Amino acid sequence: MELTAVAQLRRMVLEHLSRYTWNDVLVDRVYDILQEVREDTPRYRCCVYKERAVLKNRIDMALGQECKENIIEASKLTLHEPERKDLPLIDVLPAACDQCPIEAYHVTDICRHCIAHKCMNNCPRKAISLVQNRAFIDKTKCVECGRCKQVCPYGAIIEIHRPCVRACALGAVSIGEDRKAVINHEICVSCGACRNACPFGAIDERSNIVRVITAIKSGREVVALVAPSIVGQFGLKITMGQIYSALKKAGFADVVEVGLGADITSVKEAKEYIEKVPAQQNYMTSSCCPAFVKLVKTQAPQAAVKVSETDSPMVSAGRYVKAQRPKSVTVFIGPCIAKKNEAREHSDIIDYVLTFEEAMCMLEGKDIKIAEQPAGEYEREASRLGLGFPLTAGVTAAVKDTVAAMGGQVRQAHYAGGLDNCLQAVKDAEAGKLDCSYLEGMACPNGCLDGPGTVGDFRITKVALSKYATAAPNQQAVNTEHTK
Repeated sequence: MELTAVAQLRRMVLEHLSRYTWNDVLVDRVYDILQEVREDTPRYRCCVYKERAVLKNRIDMALGQECKENIIEASKLTLHEPERKDLPLIDVLPAACDQCPIEAYHVTDICRHCIAHKCMNNCPRKAISLVQNRAFIDKTKCVECGRCKQVCPYGAIIEIHRPCVRACALGAVSIGEDRKAVINHEICVSCGACRNACPFGAIDERSNIVRVITAIKSGREVVALVAPSIVGQFGLKITMGQIYSALKKAGFADVVEVGLGADITSVKEAKEYIEKVPAQQNYMTSSCCPAFVKLVKTQAPQAAVKVSETDSPMVSAGRYVKAQRPKSVTVFIGPCIAKKNEAREHSDIIDYVLTFEEAMCMLEGKDIKIAEQPAGEYEREASRLGLGFPLTAGVTAAVKDTVAAMGGQVRQAHYAGGLDNCLQAVKDAEAGKLDCSYLEGMACPNGCLDGPGTVGDFRITKVALSKYATAAPNQQAVNTEHTK
């Protein structure tokens, strides 16, 4: 993930909140974060007061509260009250969203004030005139049909979309009457594309980082469920043993590879495939990506029955831990924001979700440097195929292999990365235009390796995870005892 100024600001807030929570001074010190914005600091807004207003929004979001809350009261609510699950995970920071133009068509300096006047002649509302020998668009008359852009011989008229609107493949982001971005949470799948696209960081996610630290400090048995794509997130030289040691030092009672949950998912999904395809339906989709699952249910509901009913690796791993430790607090650590929504739907199994970014800030808040940790011992139970789930078509590879081990065969598989490609693939499969019996859909174009909560370059993570998975002692998931 690219380290932009937006990411630095977000991490600064998360790290400060973590440090104050670890040291039991959150309520007393939360206002100190605002002092990070001074007259001598880099200015992203018009004045220091605007900077601090935006920063308050960021703090409220990081505390998991409404942006209108006083940050001291928000800190108290986060420390002493349950998570506000009625609040959307991804939301617009009202103080931050004010820098983007909303007019779709603009005349640029390329305009040569020609005498053909194609833009004027083709405008159905006569919204274009010449002002000081240059085309001018009257925004009160313009209906944004785009004909002026199409006919301009110089390409001097451009169409501008807000980055957040352009990034959302589902049309869940629009511009409200107050000129601020609005998210339709009914169709939003929490993929995080709009958050990453906004150049001003005006869209952010709510966090449970303070609640996780509080659970650890309370003495409860908190278990970390780490996604396979954590390999390589913090650099090629960082070993899994060091990551495990860092999490244990932070107070986690145990660390479990979610690759084990992927093995459980592989076997159960393979059995489901053999049972349903083609006897009951012509194809089945994966269910590992919660953003993809919601996409199907909201955008192509006729295909909802084709989605596998098997739990995702996160939930499978959570069930495994809860069966052994019913009173434990399970914390999934992964690259995905949408997993936070999935955790809400399985709140009896998954208590909290942290992204890799949040986990890194939590460790930094306790002055734990992963690179300085010893390579602690850990038990590798997951198979090569289970660990390879985040790789391109990794789920498909595991399901195909497991189906084959059970005596069956996946006739034709198809992989789709990116929400637009996922939606098209589902529609084509329903219409009979796509010949496949198993469809794997991933919301992120580069899969889980490049999710919105990552901190490392997905290319590096891909190399590191491929090597790590290849070295796994077990190659197939079908023999694991946890799948029985």
